[in-house]
Amino acid sequence: MKTKNILSLLFILVFSGFSYAQELQSLIDEALANNPKIKQFELQYKRVSEKVNEVNTLPNTNIAVGYFVSEPETRTGAQRFKVSINQMLPWFGTISSREDYVSSLADAKFEDITIAKRQLIASISTSYYNLYAIKAKQQVLTENINLLKTYETMALTSVEVGKASAVDVLRLQMRQNDLNQSKAILQQQFLAEQTAFNKLLNRDKNTAINVVSELEIPLNDSTINTDSLQFHPELIKYDKLYQSVEKSELLNQKESSPMIGFGLDYVNVTQRPDMNFNDNGKDIVMPMVSFSIPIFNKKYKSKTKQNEIQQEEFNSQKQERFNRLETLLDKAIKERTSARIRKNTQSKNLKQAKNAETILVKSYETGTIDFNDVLDIQELQLKFQLNQIKAVQNYYVQSTIINYLIQ
Repeated sequence: MKTKNILSLLFILVFSGFSYAQELQSLIDEALANNPKIKQFELQYKRVSEKVNEVNTLPNTNIAVGYFVSEPETRTGAQRFKVSINQMLPWFGTISSREDYVSSLADAKFEDITIAKRQLIASISTSYYNLYAIKAKQQVLTENINLLKTYETMALTSVEVGKASAVDVLRLQMRQNDLNQSKAILQQQFLAEQTAFNKLLNRDKNTAINVVSELEIPLNDSTINTDSLQFHPELIKYDKLYQSVEKSELLNQKESSPMIGFGLDYVNVTQRPDMNFNDNGKDIVMPMVSFSIPIFNKKYKSKTKQNEIQQEEFNSQKQERFNRLETLLDKAIKERTSARIRKNTQSKNLKQAKNAETILVKSYETGTIDFNDVLDIQELQLKFQLNQIKAVQNYYVQSTIINYLIQ
């Protein structure tokens, strides 16, 4: 439960200060509880953990029964049948070594659960930002369509007084058609993303999702402790796998030791009817001790060599994965900083576009408006608004990656 709470907080930190933080928290909790992939890894962990009980056993007990078809005669009587029982025992500590080895495999498998939970939270967060961006773009398109309608009204008035042509009106209408088309396409994209989001929570694809209407980039970014990257569960998993190989080698050494067996033979003997002495018909009981010694078996030496190679392999894999994660982290940090720069630049451009729009409106009062300029300014304004949304979305997506890597 503690791990789950920590994972849930990873992306709540990104949303601190917003009223929808609690709603996102509940969505994350729902996903962690219901996502099939998480359940899959949890079941795998339980299955591997259950193997501890499987290996905590002795070899099968051997029981044999034989009947003498031709009864051999002995001094004390004829032998009728024989019963043998034998139990081999592994070398001291072998069973506990098996348990330790299987437990180490379970520990490595547990890291898969932690990784899957982090990935799920990252996927939910990224999908949420996609939904936000689509909704925000739809809102911007609606505002621009309404703006073009206002310009259309102005153009119609100018046509009536001979200060504009019908072509200007048609251009404004065609531009509205383009924006309505873009808005309709965005709606289809929203529905597709909504399906993806709901399936991460393992619920009906048509479940409505309340998305925040506005996101702002915080004034300052939190300090990033890049040293914590080395404790990422994707890297810890390789440490656990390395340890499992160590346990495997300890088990290999134990299994290369002799096995000792204890047994008992019982032979039923019938009495000799023609004789009378003390041991007449006395059954035979013979305790036995046996050893199983791997004298000519090279597989244990080969297993030792394989374990050494596998440890080197895990070390190489860990280093390669660390390099990839470090590159991903550095890229995310730089991309997030770039997103802030883009957002600030687009805000300045948008402010200037608004000023240009104000100048055009004032020009209309003097009867000198140029509707080609109107369309140009509207397209620039829309471009800057969409770029703003994209920059904000990218900022939070990169924050998601950073949180996945270092929290």
